[in-house]
Amino acid sequence: MPASRPDPTRNAAFDLLSAVFDRRRPLEEALDALPAMDGRDRAAAHRLAATVLRRAGTLDAVLEPFLAKAPPAPALQVLRIGAAGLLLLGTPAHAAVATAVALARSRGLAPFAGLVNAVLRRVGEAGPAALAELDEPRLDTPGWLWSAWGSDARVIAIAHRSEAPLDLTLRPGAPGPAGGEMLPTGSVRLPAGTRVAELAGYDDGEFWVQDAAAALPARLLAARAGERVADLCAAPGGKAAQIASAGARVVAVERDPARLGRLRENLSRLRLEAEFVQADVAFWRPNASLDAILLDAPCSATGTIRRHPDVPHLKRPRDLAALAAGQDRLLDAAAAMLRPGGRLIYAVCSLQPEEGPARAAAALGRTGLRHDPFTPAELVALPEARTVEGYLRTHPGLWPALGGMDGFFAARLVKP
Repeated sequence: MPASRPDPTRNAAFDLLSAVFDRRRPLEEALDALPAMDGRDRAAAHRLAATVLRRAGTLDAVLEPFLAKAPPAPALQVLRIGAAGLLLLGTPAHAAVATAVALARSRGLAPFAGLVNAVLRRVGEAGPAALAELDEPRLDTPGWLWSAWGSDARVIAIAHRSEAPLDLTLRPGAPGPAGGEMLPTGSVRLPAGTRVAELAGYDDGEFWVQDAAAALPARLLAARAGERVADLCAAPGGKAAQIASAGARVVAVERDPARLGRLRENLSRLRLEAEFVQADVAFWRPNASLDAILLDAPCSATGTIRRHPDVPHLKRPRDLAALAAGQDRLLDAAAAMLRPGGRLIYAVCSLQPEEGPARAAAALGRTGLRHDPFTPAELVALPEARTVEGYLRTHPGLWPALGGMDGFFAARLVKP
């Protein structure tokens, strides 16, 4: 490959990393914005960028001894891409160095091409020994997250080093695709990288993509046939599908029109019915009180870092106050919608205590709701996820032999 022509994979990966690090755009949004390219190159670019995002702390620690001073941000991205290929993705040394030099030149970084060449050659010579003395899980985790996760921080950080598997929730009675592993909680697991749309049964609506932990809040809601149940902040629709599959009358509320469209499409493929409402949950009210509500509130999403490795680079500690205030508003609104005796499952895909138990506890004093703890029998398939208070708390370090799970918090609150 001529040195003046960087390969499309690294070129696209550079764009993705620049979007995340420099403009703080979500990785999936940046991926959607890439120009048209071969599907394999696009997938490879996403994998390369995700690897750099997962392991940025480690890669920077490897590069640092070979740099007299910090290079400009674009040159650092080139170095990270090259080092990731050398140390983490098995790229032959000559190819990793040559493509990184070509990438630097094509991106207006010709004055740094010599630096890229020299540094990556030395990284290649060091090989795996460059990683031997490093505390990689700690380096790859921002300090504020490590501190917040307490004694679970290391097992969570280790789990974040691997891509998440594909989990499916089955329609009642559906057999599930061949080759799937039935998990103790009822989800079906397939290897990471499985193309869900190519699985037998997908077009027939026999299953939908949903992490094993994400499936738990709706199961704990235990909707019954004939109940009127609202799924608030409902897109993309996995939890609404669970509730509808139980025979409940679902009201799916979503503020964003594009996400609402995706929700409609997903339930249509599954041949499940719901009443769709485009509205801000904080201000919307049903025409009659509800039997049950599932509120999976917008949050920092730190429980989904395996799937979204850009999250640690996009979120900041200061974001939590605004997110918590929004969660409080949604909890207040949900409490007002319930009939006496009605139940609310409050859930977030966050590992941060400010968004989980702190919000549930604050809601009790503010709304008049009472806490109804989950019983050991309800979590018999995953007893380690039941806290001493009776909340649900999962994290990626659980089930290490089975491939882990997302981080979720859930509480059941009941209206007297």
